[in-house]
Amino acid sequence: MTNTESISYGFILRKSWPIILANAAVPLLGLVDTAVIGNVGTVADLGAIALGALIFSFVYWSFGFLRMGTTGFTAQAVGAGNEEEVRAVLGRSLLLGGTLGILLILLQWPISSTAFSLLSGGEQMEALAQQYFSIRIWGAPATLANFALMGLLIGMGNSKALLIVQLAMNGLNITLDVLFAGVLGWGVEGIAFGTVIAEWSALLFAGTLIYRELVRRNTLGASFWPKARILDAVALKKTLAANADIMIRTLLMIFSFSFFINQSAIYSGVVLAANHILMQLISFAAFFLDGYAFVVEALVGKAVGARDRLHFDLAIKRSTVLAGVSATILALLIWLFGEYAVALLTDLESVRAAAGDMLFLAAIYIFCSFGAFQLDGIFIGVSRTGQMRNAAFMSVAVFLCAWWWLAERYGVSGLWWAMIIYVVARAFALLVYYPALRSSVAKEQN
Repeated sequence: MTNTESISYGFILRKSWPIILANAAVPLLGLVDTAVIGNVGTVADLGAIALGALIFSFVYWSFGFLRMGTTGFTAQAVGAGNEEEVRAVLGRSLLLGGTLGILLILLQWPISSTAFSLLSGGEQMEALAQQYFSIRIWGAPATLANFALMGLLIGMGNSKALLIVQLAMNGLNITLDVLFAGVLGWGVEGIAFGTVIAEWSALLFAGTLIYRELVRRNTLGASFWPKARILDAVALKKTLAANADIMIRTLLMIFSFSFFINQSAIYSGVVLAANHILMQLISFAAFFLDGYAFVVEALVGKAVGARDRLHFDLAIKRSTVLAGVSATILALLIWLFGEYAVALLTDLESVRAAAGDMLFLAAIYIFCSFGAFQLDGIFIGVSRTGQMRNAAFMSVAVFLCAWWWLAERYGVSGLWWAMIIYVVARAFALLVYYPALRSSVAKEQN
């Protein structure tokens, strides 16, 4: 690897900001979808978009392992200087993503039936949401393949290309939303068609960028797709095992946040609405903290691939310092000025008041969360996915125990403190494994 200046604070910041902007582009797209259909459609159209988007958010979040698993294996191959393995990682990830995407299309009827049996929005709204689902599902192979491509870009440390792809996809999607739903009046179907076209276009665009870069790096002139290596049984088994671990970990996280929202509804509709808004502020903070976590994934993966403990330590230390400073600033901003953000998101006084009463708890959550983000990034980068899975089980158990003890005694505040304990437990559960992980990395090379 290069000298220590290659992991300076400035270097990490330069790598992080494109990822932060790319992350922020995702909810912006949802906002535009809502704005377009909200101005040219009906209440039923708007509700249908909300229901349909919720289903796809849950389904695709469950397959986030395609991005994370690809990043770790790619970074390690880059660190080891093994360009053939980089292409093999991409091949295995695209094979898995494409297969899963096709399965989603084939299983669309049971997925749709199950999802709509759990959701309720009225007959007209559900019928429109079904139309949205039946169109948008055809973008599944492209979406999951894009997860693999994004993971490769992060693992290679090419965050600017990641931003370019996201902006291109979202820009096209926004343009098609306005054209199909606004100008042509296709309504919900227009929004779905626009998204599917944008997803497949992004796959072609990102695939072209990555192909050119990998061809440039293939100085030996070897076959672009090392088929024997891609289909190697041991490597495939390792890939599937790692992705299964990450999927379990992700589903446990989904359960925890869903449990929090569900428990909020038990208190009152006002509490539910207030906590939902505060979760949007927490998601905003996550854009920044994810930026550092994504960068550390690539850096520690490369350090492990190169067996370089010095760079491993520097990557973790400097990215964690920046993440901690950012979390502190974000927490202070939410605590001091969060009421203004809440006011922009709702004009309901009762919801504003309830959210204002819990702002300091949301701020504490944000401050305490950077450790979990950083450790997730570290363990993804080195592909220690079994430990991530085990830590997820442990932290959920701590969360449920904290909720059982605190919520009954302190109500909504107790529920929030249980969430704070949960995010701290996520960090500590991984921290238990960290010393052995660090010891496994070779000492600094002379």
